[in-house]
Amino acid sequence: MKTLDDCRVAIDAIDTELLELLNKRMKVVERVGEIKADTGGAIYRPEREKAIIERLSKLSEEQNGILNKAAIEAIFLEIFAVSRNLELPERIAYLGPEGSFTHQAAESRFGAMSEYLSLNSIESVFKTIEAGRAKFGVVPIENSRDGIVGETLDLLSKSPMKIVSELYMPIHVAFATKAHKLEDIKKIYSKDKGFGQCRDFLSEHGFNDIELIPVESTAKAAILAAEDPSAAAICSHIAAKLYGVPVLFENIEDEAENTTRFIILSDFKNGISNDDKTSILVRLKDAVEAGSLVHFLQDFDEEKINLSKIESRPSIDKDGGFGYWFYIDFYGHIDEERIKKVIDKHASEVTWLGSYAKGEN
Repeated sequence: MKTLDDCRVAIDAIDTELLELLNKRMKVVERVGEIKADTGGAIYRPEREKAIIERLSKLSEEQNGILNKAAIEAIFLEIFAVSRNLELPERIAYLGPEGSFTHQAAESRFGAMSEYLSLNSIESVFKTIEAGRAKFGVVPIENSRDGIVGETLDLLSKSPMKIVSELYMPIHVAFATKAHKLEDIKKIYSKDKGFGQCRDFLSEHGFNDIELIPVESTAKAAILAAEDPSAAAICSHIAAKLYGVPVLFENIEDEAENTTRFIILSDFKNGISNDDKTSILVRLKDAVEAGSLVHFLQDFDEEKINLSKIESRPSIDKDGGFGYWFYIDFYGHIDEERIKKVIDKHASEVTWLGSYAKGEN
């Protein structure tokens, strides 16, 4: 392959071979869909997808391939999404509007072929999947800067839906406006936390005295900025592009390492992937007694179960008293014997929220 034309001929031949192999794969996928339809098996199996990516990444490394794990994941997540839609078309509810970070998170897992339902609140996402109007729901649960999303935790405590997957997504925001000059900007729209994440940028560019207007999402900020040439938006690059607002500055967040953890909700139970995380809610019967939480956690320590998160939330008991419950993440699957031993011991105090393949951050 000495010339550009030679390279193009070679690529065309490889693409033809790839297409033949993909069609062959999808034929097998169709059969998988038929089997799952007969047995009632879940279409989305995050633990299986993770195992495939891990196997191929290791294989590529052994072959000294150019594709690293991130590249393989990007390619195969889209293949998985197409495969699932051939098995059974999916509808995914997410915290919108279109172009929000949650929308991006949803598309990163369910691909371009899926049907998406944009909703204006986290509660609406829960209600929609509980009513069966969507198979999956995608909502944020935690941000590396702002901490836990309390509304998501509170809804998890009441919902029959389970966490079936998690993903971590870097959050980068842009400054977008139709104004020709910075001094023409009279107002800036963003989600309330968006302003907090960009304080240094706002100060450095003299926007401390500009009207900052909080809206429900950064995508909504882009929509409003698109309608007003004297306004700007702090939003995602994708939202700015989607709604036709020119990006003036990229990556304006104060902390470059800003990441949000999203969860995918549905109504089925994952199998064991051997690299799992489990989420539970705990309401201790003797919470007012000294050391009750410590004694509970000692059972995890004795079984060598590593906790990755513990978060307390206020609650009102049935008698109207004020108390707390605890949200806990730990490594392992609910069906592992050592974990079943601990959970069974505290069955009346624990609500299982889901076991799922551990996401990478």
